[in-house]
Amino acid sequence: MLSERELAFIALHKDNYPRVYSYIRRRIDDPELAQELAADVFRVVWQKPQATGSEIAWLLTIARNLVGNAYRARDRQQALQEKLRIATTTTFEGSDENATVHDAMAALREKDRDILQLAYWDGLTMAEIAGVLRCTESAAKVRLHRARAAFRKHLSAHSESITQKMGA
Repeated sequence: MLSERELAFIALHKDNYPRVYSYIRRRIDDPELAQELAADVFRVVWQKPQATGSEIAWLLTIARNLVGNAYRARDRQQALQEKLRIATTTTFEGSDENATVHDAMAALREKDRDILQLAYWDGLTMAEIAGVLRCTESAAKVRLHRARAAFRKHLSAHSESITQKMGA
């Protein structure tokens, strides 16, 4: 049997979820992220019940704060990617060997390139990489392993094409 608090929460969710989701959706382009943030609003409500006041105003205040957090997280991610892109470009300029590595890195998928940069350029531990990628340490190890394999494949393919051009 459900407690009074649980019943009140279910009623609050049922009555207000569409308005909260609509509010967030108008501010977030990604429907999945909007659903996630709307769910987070009600997670916060469950964790910190309101004493008094307007329910919808309280819910939309929480939603506004979560949307702001999402914007800041996105901006930090974009700044990090730009910083890594600039560092990679700067690091690889100069020798033919560095150009080969740069070309192999450029051929990788973005997520493979990112994990390699986190591991080797930024020198993060596996736990730190898992924290940045928001995954388990095991998942980060698997991703790094796959990224290394893809890098080796692209590096050897690029090296072979250079050798063929020089020999021809």
